[in-house]
Amino acid sequence: MSTVEQGRDVGVVQSVDRAITILEILARAGEAGVTEVAAELGVHKSTAFRLIGTMEARGVVEQADVRGKYRLGLGLVRMAGSTAARIDIVQVARPICKELAAETGETVNIAVLVDSAALYLDQIAGASSMQPHNWVGQRRPLHATSSGKALVAHLDPRDVDALIPHLEAHTEQTVTRRTTLHRHLAEVRERGYAITVDELEEGLTALAAPIRDAHGEVVASLSISGSTWRMDEETRIATVEPLLRAAREVSLALGWSGDEPD
Repeated sequence: MSTVEQGRDVGVVQSVDRAITILEILARAGEAGVTEVAAELGVHKSTAFRLIGTMEARGVVEQADVRGKYRLGLGLVRMAGSTAARIDIVQVARPICKELAAETGETVNIAVLVDSAALYLDQIAGASSMQPHNWVGQRRPLHATSSGKALVAHLDPRDVDALIPHLEAHTEQTVTRRTTLHRHLAEVRERGYAITVDELEEGLTALAAPIRDAHGEVVASLSISGSTWRMDEETRIATVEPLLRAAREVSLALGWSGDEPD
């Protein structure tokens, strides 16, 4: 590594360290001005101003009501709240997912909507699952998965179109027409669960139901997946009741009243 590259890396690390220190200062003081921040960092006011300006642009710092003062931004709060919410969902859902996997013998997953994709947070393998693919931490398309459809079915159609600008084909069964997608989502709302057969991968079938929070908002999906040859129509029908029951149990544990939103 050249001297220039080493100097650049040191500068980046130093900037990151200073940015974290600014967050700590604001967390401790509540509000602080550029002069105060610069003094604590031991840097010139212009340096502190540039750092705060960058952080403000990213939403982690914002100007307070008092002119010239800054405080922690809502962007930081949203990130923290989002992480906590996901952890809570996994912790609450884990025992229920284990029971569902034991009852059905299939793989059970928890997913949430992140950056126009279904992000899988947890997975429990059932007895019938032979070396199931590990979905945890992976993002999958909303239009080609039961989890994705369950996550967006209750959104405004315009929001769905914005989240899914392209209906990419993953198999011959993938929904690639927007009218068909919206029809599928209407069916999800009507029956309470989504189903995909060979839409993401040939030979993969899945059913998913929405999980709601205390406000009745859909915050996650609970899915059961397995091989298409094993999950035939009769098996899928038999799977619906335990799936909906488990999703309801998780939702109630998260504070949902049990009433569908208007």
